[in-house]
Amino acid sequence: MIENNHSACTSILVGKNATTDGSIIIGRNEDDKPNCAKHLAFHEEKDIPNNHFKSNLNKFEMDLPTHRYGYSSTPNWSDKKGVYEESGINQFGVAMSATETTYANDQVQAYDPFKKTGIIEEAMVTCILPYVKTAREAIARFGEIIKDHGAGESDGILFADPNEAWYFEIGTAHTWVAERIPDDCYAVAANELAIQEIDFNDSDNFITSPGLQKFVEENDLWPNGKPFNWRRIFGTHNLLDTTYNTARVWTGQRILSPSIKQDPNSFDLPFIQKADHPISITDAQRVLRDHYDGTKYDVANPVNKDTAVYRPISVDFTEESHLLQLKGKDWIHWLSLGITCQNVYVPFYPQGSVVPSFYRHGKDKYASNSAYWIYKEAQVLADRSWKDYGLQLYQTRNATQQKLSQMRQEYDVKIDKEKDAKKRLALINEANKELAHTAVKDYQELIGKLITKEIKKSPLHFRRDPDL
Repeated sequence: MIENNHSACTSILVGKNATTDGSIIIGRNEDDKPNCAKHLAFHEEKDIPNNHFKSNLNKFEMDLPTHRYGYSSTPNWSDKKGVYEESGINQFGVAMSATETTYANDQVQAYDPFKKTGIIEEAMVTCILPYVKTAREAIARFGEIIKDHGAGESDGILFADPNEAWYFEIGTAHTWVAERIPDDCYAVAANELAIQEIDFNDSDNFITSPGLQKFVEENDLWPNGKPFNWRRIFGTHNLLDTTYNTARVWTGQRILSPSIKQDPNSFDLPFIQKADHPISITDAQRVLRDHYDGTKYDVANPVNKDTAVYRPISVDFTEESHLLQLKGKDWIHWLSLGITCQNVYVPFYPQGSVVPSFYRHGKDKYASNSAYWIYKEAQVLADRSWKDYGLQLYQTRNATQQKLSQMRQEYDVKIDKEKDAKKRLALINEANKELAHTAVKDYQELIGKLITKEIKKSPLHFRRDPDL
């Protein structure tokens, strides 16, 4: 299998009848390196003659349509090691998040190995999101790309529009399946093939690669007549899954469906689940911020230092986290940079044309003009003495999060009232700027307070003679 460099994410998808406000929510933590600055980007609708994509990571390349729709995204600071746009919402309200790294077993890969010329994570958003008008259209386009070029790795991809949410999984170079999330349900995925039984006669809820059943039958991968279980046929079921993957699904469902008691080591946790109560955007944020809070597995508990049993959802190598929320024409690209449990989600308007300054700067080394690094600075300072500063950081996060949500609601009212397109765009850009500024300013103030306290802890401190 071709190595997937982004190898540790957690995803959530919520149907419109499962949320408090009727919105659809998809989101994911992008986990990879602890020092890779992510940027926010707004791409305008435009014609691009000779539009062609060529990967800097493998041998995948393809021609793209000359007309590109507008969309938001969260690319790496440099494309030298891959674009990795990762998430976004386009001008038609189609949302995409790519990818949830997954692992297919050796047996299925032996019959259809991944290709060095196949599409991989870093290219997916760039090659799909700007060229589709619905989630189903995105799935169809993705399927055509895999048919023509193959896949270079096993991944899970999230798609949504204001009507429905879908989860798409790649099993081998040419096999894949997509399942629609029922409107009254949610799903949590964590680095393992998650989709379970497939009904090939239900095209409303399942879409698969052509010849999927034939591939399985001809290679004797599953008994004929037995329900077709994608996870069992194509997935892995090993010790690494229990310590690294299944427990994250368990804790996500623990938060949203606490009445259901399950085993964190189970290989049979349901992909599709119903929540005990309607899910708010705050609930979705809580899932992506989770580190087994309130359980004996909490990795932030000093008792578990260096002995943690399960890998948590919120980790120190999260580069960014996003929640893409869609309801009618109201679209929100919630973006958190760095460690999710210690940071805020900023509710950006994806229709913007000007990226706030702090969100277009930053590389792999500290920079004071980068939102990513400002949040990281606050996190590093708090981590130096978590017992003393952890509560203060959380108080700042919560107060700022509430402030940002209120600001977004106030701007929604202003923008809805404005009918002139140019003035409306100006308001959207103003809102994005103010939202970004508020979040950064609050964390800069926190940094100032923490540094002021830390200067009193120098190892060179010595008691002074009061008479001097």
